[in-house]
Amino acid sequence: MELVKTERDTLLRPLQTVSGIVERRHSLPILANLLISKNGPDVSFLSTDLELQITTRAAFGIGDERVATTVAARKLVDILRAMPIGDVTLTLSAKRLIVQFGKSRFVLQTLSADEFPMLAQIKNFGASLSVSQKTFKQLLGMVYFAMAQQDIRYYLNGMLLVVDGNRLMAVATDGHRLAFASMKTDRAFTRQEIIIPRKTILEVQRLLEDSDDPLTINIAPMQVKFIFGQVELVSKLIEGKFPEFQRLIPKGYKNIFIVDRDELQHSLQRVAILMSEKFKGVRCIAAPGQLKILSTNTDQEEAQEELEIAYHGDTLDVGFNVIYLLDVLANLKTRIIEIALGNDATSSALITIPENKHFKYVVMPMRI
Repeated sequence: MELVKTERDTLLRPLQTVSGIVERRHSLPILANLLISKNGPDVSFLSTDLELQITTRAAFGIGDERVATTVAARKLVDILRAMPIGDVTLTLSAKRLIVQFGKSRFVLQTLSADEFPMLAQIKNFGASLSVSQKTFKQLLGMVYFAMAQQDIRYYLNGMLLVVDGNRLMAVATDGHRLAFASMKTDRAFTRQEIIIPRKTILEVQRLLEDSDDPLTINIAPMQVKFIFGQVELVSKLIEGKFPEFQRLIPKGYKNIFIVDRDELQHSLQRVAILMSEKFKGVRCIAAPGQLKILSTNTDQEEAQEELEIAYHGDTLDVGFNVIYLLDVLANLKTRIIEIALGNDATSSALITIPENKHFKYVVMPMRI
């Protein structure tokens, strides 16, 4: 039975959408597969890891039959990637999926669609908001890099999303730095907080387009759903209490200066050349009119950069992890940033965007 006949890239596009979350090794072998369901011309592709589920649809089915099967996601995608541009056909025969292109033919094992586990979806969501894909992708881009990775404080291994009134706020922290960004929503909502897993955030960020096309976000206490284009992404949430992020954002700092983001980024990249893999500390000395950046290593080698800045505050010598500084500089798109420092070397730094109250980045100091 022929399932699909279409141009290679037309088929590859939805397969790449859903295959990103598929693990090559899993305790359940069928989770290495994706579910292909055909109902007449409508074809859907679904993948899941039991925490996250992605579905996408296309209209290139052949015939009026209803049929479903599962096949190894990575193998199918790799085969299609290796093929030249042209038409490809998927045929189901004797519990095998046959991939044909010209004189090329691949026969893949399938598993029953009835055995494929599905993520149980919540029917009633507490809040449903609509934003543009581009705007939400930008929001994630200003925060995601501060998420923890495999931290024992499991609630840090994700991003806090807060809906409050007509504001949507995103917060991430790994305990050493914190990123906060917010945007307006289409209408006002009762306050609701959820923690979205790191893997889900990275997948949403990968799939969203830089367009004004709509994105619908449905929020429930234990689940979140993203709907955009032909894609539906459903994810479980992380249970736990996220830190009171508002208390972690410094207020009232008086030692403030603005600096060109590119200049600062390039200076930090140069001094980082001499740093070892184990130690990434950099000294930042702010004095009236200048910012010095210094690094050393165990071989007693030294690097120094000096930037001219419009600064009239106290002379301060503070150490920071250079990776935390470079992360934020790489993900901001503005030309100028503002840096506020505390009164001594034990105070965190606050990085913001001038005339933009919707982004804040806090980085803790370190001893050099």
